Amino acid sequence: MNELGMLRRRRDDGLGPNSDIGNKLRALYGAVQQEEIPTRLIDLLEQLDAVEKQAKTEKSE
Repeated sequence: MNELGMLRRRRDDGLGPNSDIGNKLRALYGAVQQEEIPTRLIDLLEQLDAVEKQAKTEKSE
């Protein structure tokens, strides 16, 4: 395909000259969504929630 044909193809997909970058980012994001959240991260988030709840309770008293 010649250069003009590639430009037309990219312009038609709505992403313009960033078409290839957009496609690669979309593929990477899809792969990341499929990964499991590490248990350690979930534990840390639960600890943060507990501390925030405790701080709200103490502040309202």
